[in-house]
Parts: sequence; C-alpha cells; structure tokens
Amino acid sequence: MSWLKAPASDTQITHGARLWLYVLAAIIMLLLVIPTFIVIPMSFSDSQYLEFPPSNWSLRWYTEYVESSKWIRATVTSLQIGVLTMLVATPLGTAAAYALFVSGHRLAKAIFMFLITPMIVPVILIAIGTFYAYGRVGLNNTVTGLVLAHTVLATPLVMIVITAALKSYDLNQERVARSLGATRTKAFFVITLPQIKFSVVVSALLSFLTSFDEVIIAIFVSGGVTATLTKHMFSALRDYIDPTIAAISTIMVLISTVLLLTTQFIGGRGK
Repeated sequence: MSWLKAPASDTQITHGARLWLYVLAAIIMLLLVIPTFIVIPMSFSDSQYLEFPPSNWSLRWYTEYVESSKWIRATVTSLQIGVLTMLVATPLGTAAAYALFVSGHRLAKAIFMFLITPMIVPVILIAIGTFYAYGRVGLNNTVTGLVLAHTVLATPLVMIVITAALKSYDLNQERVARSLGATRTKAFFVITLPQIKFSVVVSALLSFLTSFDEVIIAIFVSGGVTATLTKHMFSALRDYIDPTIAAISTIMVLISTVLLLTTQFIGGRGK
C-alpha cells in the first residue's frame, strides 16, 4: 500500500501517519449520517408506526403529506419565513460586515464579536427571551416575529462569510473608484459587490437554511396559522407517532442537501 507512504501535504506528513485521523473522521461522519440512513427508509414504510427496516414499501406517507392541508400550510409558512429571513439577514449582515471591515476602528473586533453572540448563546435562552419580549409588543404567533427572530440567528452567519470574503479582497480598488468621484455607496455596488457576489449568494442560502431548519424558537413564538413545519413535526413526535414526519424529514434532508451542495458549487466558482 504505497499510498500510506505518500506525503499527505506540503509538510511531508504521510497518509500512514494520518491514518488515525482518517479513521476518526470516518467514524464521526458515520455517526452523523446514520440517523439519515434510518429515517429515509422509514419514510417509505407502509406501517401505521415508525418501522425500520420497513416490512412493506410504499409512498403512503408522502401521499399523506401532500394531501394534508395542515402539513402543506406549515410547509408554505416555513418557506415564506425562510425567504423573508434571507431577504432581511443577507443585506443586514453584509452591511454590518462591510462597515466593520472598512472602519478600521479599534473597537471593530469587539463589536463583531458582540454581533455574532447569537451563535454562541444557547438558542433556548434566545427563544425564552424572545417569547417574553414579543409578549409585550404582540409579536408572538406572527410571521414578522418569526422573521425577526430567525434574522437574529442568520445574520451572524452572513457576517462571518462576508468578512472572510472581504479579507481576500483588495480594498484599494474601491478607494481608487472613490478618488475618481464615486460615492462610497456607488463604489461598493459597482466595484466591491460584484467581486464578493458569490459569498453573498452563499450567505443568502445559509440564511434560508438557518430559518427553514430552526425549531426551538419556532416552538416558543409560533402557533396557529404561523406554525412552522419543524414545530408541527415536533408536536407530532411529542403528542402522537405520525409516520408522516419521516417522509417530511426526508424531503427536508433533500432540500438542505441540495442547497448545501449549491453553496459549495457557488463557493468553488467564486475562488
């Protein structure tokens, strides 16, 4: 096995020396994907209960999902909130990242860390605080409330992606445009934005996924006609065993996978 003696990097570390790392990575990846490999076959079961492996194969629960007004309404709500979150979080996070990057202020790093704290603070704490704050202003069980809450979670992701893109961008190009008479806004849209557009698109897709997959905040602040798909799935698991959630989970895995592969493809093109 000559590949074990081949260098794995420029440091001349061999694949053999890294074999333990490959095994560890394979075990971790396996543990991450096993639940998916279990849920997908379960979604094609004909049983009244969650069954693995299925004794009979069927599209029964996909049909149940498509014909259920409750599930379809929740899906439309999740898609609507995801798109709105994307439209709000992407420009907001891009503007914040750009402002902090070009400011050069000594407090810029501290402000950046403060703005990405929603990624650090447990989501359950954000959900509880949001629930009580919304209760005072009447935003519980509203689309606006969910979009604002999900924007809080998505904006830090946008800031991190855009900041990374700006670090590889030569800001002197924008300075030249401004020295020739362009305003900062025009210089950004004409010079800077086209060069980081792939990162902006990736940020938008990640913002949508953050909202579409989120469940904890949705449990606290959504309900009735504004209940999201993930909240209905949680309720279905808590109150009764509905195999339809296996079919919905498979669809969500497919959507998330396609979007993540799209971000990888776009990110690869942007390099």
